[in-house]
Amino acid sequence: MPSTQQVGKSARKRKALRTLGPALVVEDDGLVAMDIAEALQEAGAEPVVICASVAEAMVQLEIAVPSLLVLDVHLADRDDGWALAELAIQLGESPPLIVFTTATPSSIPASAADLGHVLAKPFQTEALIALIEKERPAGLFGRIRHALSGQ
Repeated sequence: MPSTQQVGKSARKRKALRTLGPALVVEDDGLVAMDIAEALQEAGAEPVVICASVAEAMVQLEIAVPSLLVLDVHLADRDDGWALAELAIQLGESPPLIVFTTATPSSIPASAADLGHVLAKPFQTEALIALIEKERPAGLFGRIRHALSGQ
C-alpha cells in the first residue's frame, strides 16, 4: 500500500457544525498519522490526506494547498520539514493553518516556528484539535455570538 493515502470516513465521526476544509498530515509514523487524521476528520476536516515524506507532501501541495497542514518537521527523508510550510504559504491563495509537531521544539528555527504553531510530541489529539479550534476563523454565527457577548 502506498504511504500517501486519503483517510476514509470514520465510524466514530461526529457531524461537525462547520468544516475545517482539506487537511494534509505529513508524518512518517503510520500510527501517529492515522490517529491525527482520524481526529481531524472527527473535527470536520475533509478530505484528510496523509503523506509519510517531504517528497510525497510536495506532490500533494502541487495538486492543492490545504486549509490545514499538520507537519512533523523531522521526517525520514528530510530533517527540515518546515520548508513544506514555507512552500504551502507560497503556493496557496491564502496560507493554511500550520501546526508543527516535533519531540524537539527547540530544533525549529524561530523564523520557521513563526509560520505556525508548535506542538511538542507526544501530545493528545485533543490538544491538537483544541489548538485548531482556537485558531481557525470564526464563522458568521461565531462572529455574531462574539459581538453580542461583548467580548
